[in-house]
Amino acid sequence: MTTTTRTPASTGAVGSAHTRLEGRDKVTGAARYAGEIPFADLAHGWLVLSTVARGRIRSVEDAPVLAMPGVLTVVHHGNAPRVDTDYVGMLGRPNPVIGLFQHDRVPFSGWPVALVVAETPEQAREAAEALAVRYDEEPHDVGFSAGRTDAYTPESNPMVQAETTKGDVAALLKESAVVVDEEYTTPEEHHHPMEPHAATARWDGGRLDVVDANQGSTWVAGELASLFSLDPASVRVRSEHVGGAFGSKGVGPHQVAAVMATTVLDRPVRVVLTRRQMFSLVGFRSPTAQRIRLGADADGRLLAFDHQAQSLTSTVHEFIESSAVLGRVMYDADAHHTVHRLVRLDVPTPSWMRAPGEAPGSFALESALDELAEKCGVDPITLRVRNEPDAGPVSGLPFSSRNLLACFEEGARRFGWTDRDPRPGVRREGRWLLGTGTAAATYPSGVGPSTAAVTAETDGTFTVRINAADIGTGARTAMALVAADTLKVAPDRVRVRIADSDLGPAMIAGGSMGTRSWAWAVTLAADELVKRLALGGAIPPGGITTRSNTAEAVGALEKKERHSFGAQFAEVAVDVTTGEVRVRRLLGIFAAGTIVNPLTARSQFIGGMTWGLSMALHEEAIRDGATGGHVGADLAGYHFAAHADVPHIEADWVDDPVPGDPVGMKGIGEIGVVGVAAAIANAVWHATGERHRDLPIRPDRVLGAADAARRRAERGEPRA
Repeated sequence: MTTTTRTPASTGAVGSAHTRLEGRDKVTGAARYAGEIPFADLAHGWLVLSTVARGRIRSVEDAPVLAMPGVLTVVHHGNAPRVDTDYVGMLGRPNPVIGLFQHDRVPFSGWPVALVVAETPEQAREAAEALAVRYDEEPHDVGFSAGRTDAYTPESNPMVQAETTKGDVAALLKESAVVVDEEYTTPEEHHHPMEPHAATARWDGGRLDVVDANQGSTWVAGELASLFSLDPASVRVRSEHVGGAFGSKGVGPHQVAAVMATTVLDRPVRVVLTRRQMFSLVGFRSPTAQRIRLGADADGRLLAFDHQAQSLTSTVHEFIESSAVLGRVMYDADAHHTVHRLVRLDVPTPSWMRAPGEAPGSFALESALDELAEKCGVDPITLRVRNEPDAGPVSGLPFSSRNLLACFEEGARRFGWTDRDPRPGVRREGRWLLGTGTAAATYPSGVGPSTAAVTAETDGTFTVRINAADIGTGARTAMALVAADTLKVAPDRVRVRIADSDLGPAMIAGGSMGTRSWAWAVTLAADELVKRLALGGAIPPGGITTRSNTAEAVGALEKKERHSFGAQFAEVAVDVTTGEVRVRRLLGIFAAGTIVNPLTARSQFIGGMTWGLSMALHEEAIRDGATGGHVGADLAGYHFAAHADVPHIEADWVDDPVPGDPVGMKGIGEIGVVGVAAAIANAVWHATGERHRDLPIRPDRVLGAADAARRRAERGEPRA
């Protein structure tokens, strides 16, 4: 049964299902996105990207292009406004790709080399495609693989601790009754929200005004102010509607290019990225090569834990795909080691992509746990129960709450897990082999400083102002419910304004921290307003406004391991003739604190689980070693799960109170992805008896594994 925790003062708004406040506008087309909003005298910019993977720009032959109809200017390294990238922003040092046109170096294929601006987008595109750019090309390296000798351990940064260690892993592996020592790989993957990245910039009364699609207007405004050496108060960024983001919509070349062009031309300029340009300009999930070594006693209790994760980064900016962080939370052992290693290549810089680290890391780790269960002859859920930690395995900190086992218990009941025959390859329907698998899920539930304002209006309504970003998650609706709960009024009496940097600083929509962070600020402001109104008196014409700032409270928050948890279950059918894998059922049960809006929360979980299915069976970006670019850089060549691939997916949650927490909520935006690929891979093993340690599980790999198994059987060798 689904249960939802509520705060003691709840009026029922929080925890009740509500359709999105902006839902009608979105489905009728009334909602306007960043690339659609009209501006008088609007010009259009089109980026030109490098066609070589490494080298220098010899020349930009712009004279013929400037003579083409409608062309207004061509911005490149020889004439571009100067920007300053020597600063530390909200998420650290900026990626040099946003320092557009500052030099003649080309560090990867798809690097921006020019911007053509014209009266219409068609004219801009035609001119951009006609622009001749000459290069002095240099040898490049884009080949990622396990075991490269040039892999290095990066220094830890505020976002990722590169390495953790306790105990002697090698010694305890030798003492272990059962050992798993395997390598797992995941490919390069891309975000590709349906709405392309778009920005319009203009100067308005001495202020830089940017209409953008982003995950945090405060974030983008601050970065643009730093880049162009502007007073932060003179930069305004708005992002009312966003058609998906998944980690990719931060500060990118399109915003910077638009600002440069509007500065040069003194008129509004819009830059919209094409689908192909998004493959090189907005980040991606790095491929990974992960080695996991587990040592356990005969009952499956872990003695040694070692997770070594390798990923790539660019030559111009360091990014760590933190795949080894999962074990720091999930599983303890007397000897415990995790490490991230990087390989610098002539490729764009990877970035955060929904469930960064945990998504690829969970495939490897939860597959390895399944292999350990198989070797020990123990049920995979029983194995996890035996290895449930009392505190953070690395940090030693207490958990704010950890109801992972409740997720497995409820999930096993609803999935029918106890009826499962544990033997692989024994269930069959005609040409289909059937199997089931499970995996654990977790994702951090942090919180960031935010400000909010709540106003009691003279007409009896309330207005909430908070610089949240609604990237499709239902943030507006969630904040209306949170405010209504505290104000003790019906949600339809609450209006919400978001996504405008003039509203004040607030946490970005990222890291599964948005709703939790914004709700804290809104609750505090609304609670103060309730106290003010209790004093009586008429509301003045401008209303009564109270404000909050959670920065000090966030800084004083007691240190704990704060995470959402979940259990994923999958049933698959594998065609023995074609190698096709079909997922028949997916079930996810989660423990995520107070669920604000069950309607949109379930949508978030199901969306994440769909991502996990796509990761398991379809997604794989391929680089051409000769050019350094992508093969099939579009949504025809980059395969992902279509409607026909997605079965009925169930997502639900268990009661998960968080004692002493100021909000009681946890993040849900990313945990739905975590563990799904492993659950599907474990189900494929259960169906076929063959283990797949490389994603995606393509038909050719399934058939190849079956052929290899037959050859091993003919030689009298055991299964892989």
